Amino acid sequence: MLSVKRVLLLTGAGLVAVAVGALMVLRSGPEPGRADAENAEQVALGDVLYAENCAVCHGDRLQGQPNWRQRNQDGKLPAPPHDDTGHTWHHADMKLFRITKDGLKPPLAPEGYESDMPAFGDTLGDEDIWAILSFIKGTWSPRERSSQDRIDKAYRRAATER
Repeated sequence: MLSVKRVLLLTGAGLVAVAVGALMVLRSGPEPGRADAENAEQVALGDVLYAENCAVCHGDRLQGQPNWRQRNQDGKLPAPPHDDTGHTWHHADMKLFRITKDGLKPPLAPEGYESDMPAFGDTLGDEDIWAILSFIKGTWSPRERSSQDRIDKAYRRAATER
């Protein structure tokens, strides 16, 4: 039989564990490896960070550069749009994250591929990159978001099977 003192200690320890667990969930931010277009705080931060870091190339309305499918004189492709008219929504969250963090290079692009897309890993933290991707994703129509969600789920499934 447990003493009252022991019951109180066990109850207190249980409450502390629950409180710590709840705090961890609240402070954990976005799901790792996922842009959350439903997280208003993350999207708002992403809006600001996009304007500061991405709009100069990808456009203040995510419209990309003109003729983004045709190579420039230097052989590089202009920055694509991130709105529904582009192909950003054709890629899984983690791939978009890695392109943003590490730049567009193998294995994310073919060997020898040249791009003006810089790596932002030294200037933006992971949470900032996820916020930018959340903002971009939040601008897509329900159709594109649904398509991208299926692509993202398939990518995650394949990654766990490796």
